[in-house]
Amino acid sequence: MGALDGLLVVSLEQAVAAPYCTMRFADAGARVIKLERAEGDFARRYDALVMGESAYFVWLNRGKESLIVDIKDPGDSALLHRILSKADVFIQNLAPGAAARAGFGSQALRSEHPRLITIDITGYGEDGPYRDMKAYDLLVQAESGLASVTGSPEAPGRVGVSVVDIATGLYAYSAALEALVERGRTGVGKAIQASLFDSMADWMTVPYLQRRYGGKAPKRVGLAHPSIAPYGAFPCADGELILISIQNEREWRTLCAEILGDAGLAADPRFDDPTKRVQNRAELDAVIETVFTKIDSADLAQRLRSASIAFGRVNTVDGLIDHPQLRTQPVDLPSGAEIALIASPIRVEGGPTGFGPVPPLGEHSDAIRKEFSAE
Repeated sequence: MGALDGLLVVSLEQAVAAPYCTMRFADAGARVIKLERAEGDFARRYDALVMGESAYFVWLNRGKESLIVDIKDPGDSALLHRILSKADVFIQNLAPGAAARAGFGSQALRSEHPRLITIDITGYGEDGPYRDMKAYDLLVQAESGLASVTGSPEAPGRVGVSVVDIATGLYAYSAALEALVERGRTGVGKAIQASLFDSMADWMTVPYLQRRYGGKAPKRVGLAHPSIAPYGAFPCADGELILISIQNEREWRTLCAEILGDAGLAADPRFDDPTKRVQNRAELDAVIETVFTKIDSADLAQRLRSASIAFGRVNTVDGLIDHPQLRTQPVDLPSGAEIALIASPIRVEGGPTGFGPVPPLGEHSDAIRKEFSAE
């Protein structure tokens, strides 16, 4: 039994941000009804790499029910209103104003159903000069400044996963949980707004503060940390990269004595405090690389682990698939085939231990229409 068993979540969703939020509801035991157009959520066709299914859709839509509706059709609109009269949460990520024009705006819904929690996910929010602009993950990575602090010194880069959408989905989910707790005390729901831009702007707070009040934005340093040294990736004798992280002076002294073989390096005036190590990063990196390139990665990893120095291998996706720490769970595809999906990052004692199946388009339409019929 999940913590959210008994909750009904209705989602007029597509792509990533809203489906990520409702995926978390479904994983926690809530009943999630996914509203889809006749052609389906366009994320169903992002690719066909998972036994003919889209990787994005398989990841984000496990455990949901799929209902095909046309919200502009009077009969389907009436059906949706009947469903919402029983719902706890309604989430939508249509273009700003589109839900309201179709009769499903948050203000009107909450006036009719005071216990309902509504969540509107947009690109740039419900107001402001960018209100009506289209927004997708990579666009907001660029617009928020994230790309300017990501990548190599030569060029900005994209974070390689949908970090903006994921962040927004998580913010929406946490806000909904807070609203559910409050509703347990007051009996009244809440209207929640979340935007892709606001979510990533929050994640950009440290670069923002550094530039606005310190006059210096962080530089792009590739696989290194702009504010800490040594904290970066170094090649080993076998060509593999190992990334190390030194967080304090004790660790710095240990690295010098036990890994670099030069205890006196810790007191070198170029490197004897964190600020100097950042200022003289190129010289410091050269010293470390001279040592690391003489040691195989497996041997170096063992030495670092014995010395309690934080490190990580710069893995590929193949390395993730074979990683000894990776947990997976089975999930059924619309075809009935079973795949191994990466397990939920949250493990709750006594909570759900598996994922629900990924629904074929409209699989639950007939049953839901019968359940919520006007008769």
